[in-house]
Amino acid sequence: MARYTGPSTKIARKFGEAIFGDDKSFEKKNYPPGQHGNNRRRGKKSEYAVQLMEKQKAKYTYGILEKQFRNLFAKANRSKGVTGEVLLQLCESRLDNVVYRFGIAPSRRAARQLVSHRHVTVDGEIVNIPSYQVKPGQVVGVREKSKSVEKITDSLANTNQSFEWLNWNSAKLEGTFVNVPERVQIPEAIKEQLIVELYSK
Repeated sequence: MARYTGPSTKIARKFGEAIFGDDKSFEKKNYPPGQHGNNRRRGKKSEYAVQLMEKQKAKYTYGILEKQFRNLFAKANRSKGVTGEVLLQLCESRLDNVVYRFGIAPSRRAARQLVSHRHVTVDGEIVNIPSYQVKPGQVVGVREKSKSVEKITDSLANTNQSFEWLNWNSAKLEGTFVNVPERVQIPEAIKEQLIVELYSK
């Protein structure tokens, strides 16, 4: 499946924030990429440009391509509740994102790879679809044979984040997706209303 595999720092610099997590390279060069960097004259962005930028930021943050993202928006639009909030909740419920949030992988890109390589289970069954929507109450864990994988053990040892909607059991290397997070609980700095306005045109 097609995925963006280029340098993540360049994308982070484009948006002016470390959307892929801690990035030492971004800290050194936290200005737009290109020959002239900050000195390049940039006129005021149009409303459409601002909305498009926000959508691209959300797509890169969660590692989702346009067709998938549009499908998620359509699903959110059909759902009850605030469309923008539901869209982010659907992104947060993706299996690769849940694996990342639990700290099993250091990034969403790494989490996607672990899921694709059959290292992750949902309710005891191996699931290798990164876009799988995890439901409240389901248990996401590391496959028995994969519990000694260095990439996983290192990531878990270095993680220090915890989220209210997730419950991790370090002894079993598995966690429960307790409930779908509220918008205020999601730490991503995404202005979802701009995305809704863009798709509603």
